[in-house]
Amino acid sequence: MAVIEVADLRKSYKDREVLTGVSFTVEEGEIFGLVGPNGAGKTTTVECVEGLRRRDGGTVRVLGLDPQHDRAELARRVGVQLQQSQLQEHIRVREALDLYASFYEHPRDPHELLRQWGLQDRADAEFRKLSGGQQQRLFIALALIGDPQVVFLDELTSGLDPQARRDAWDLVRQIRDQGVTIVLVSHFMEEVTALCDRAAVLDGGRIVACGTPQELVAQAGAESSLSFQSEVPLDLGAIADLPGVTRVTQDGPTVTVTGSDSIVDEVTGHLARNRQVVTRLRVQQSGLDDAYIALTTGGHQ
Repeated sequence: MAVIEVADLRKSYKDREVLTGVSFTVEEGEIFGLVGPNGAGKTTTVECVEGLRRRDGGTVRVLGLDPQHDRAELARRVGVQLQQSQLQEHIRVREALDLYASFYEHPRDPHELLRQWGLQDRADAEFRKLSGGQQQRLFIALALIGDPQVVFLDELTSGLDPQARRDAWDLVRQIRDQGVTIVLVSHFMEEVTALCDRAAVLDGGRIVACGTPQELVAQAGAESSLSFQSEVPLDLGAIADLPGVTRVTQDGPTVTVTGSDSIVDEVTGHLARNRQVVTRLRVQQSGLDDAYIALTTGGHQ
């Protein structure tokens, strides 16, 4: 069941059209990613869906509600972690959770959230004294204090070191495991691959592709490559005729085969059947980074 439905969403700032007919759905219980270059309209899209910004056209429904007309009711049922989140630097962790809990009729237990997100030992610490990772965990806890059905996370791990980023990923998975639907705005393709059930690629104010990370790679036609060395001559024509192979080149003893992801099995199977021994076998498979570049304007500059 779709908990978010966006159809032909449009938004302009003065004479500049930022969103030119964005449409997508988010299913209950999934982690849905929204990716795209800077300026593509990601944050504007989620702010229109959250009800923080008025749309100029199209329809938006979140949990059956119109965020533009039912904002108060929707605010009680969704949680939001903004791209630019900040708290008063002297507020203590416990005080922040108690303050946000006071906004809701039936909030989550602040003490439970402190424990769940590993902040119990920092409950009396001032916000300014928290590490970047601890601040992010606090922002997640604040987004969850109202016991939401849907949570929006905008650039959740921006500025975090690799370990803190992976810790945040574990927290996002825990949120989903509690039955919460998540919309994740990110420019880290590794993050989208690790977390998202589906993702939409936004470029130039429109959705250019949508699907699972694997489907996006397939839609982009991103290619993989396989290279190896052989001390004896090989039938390069036979290799070029294998399914999925688009190009075969040779530079001295090194042969490079390019094509779809299936070429790894096809080429290694061919070599094994012909009892051809090769060395220095290396595989570079296409991923979401490659698909992202191919699908957005960055791939056409």
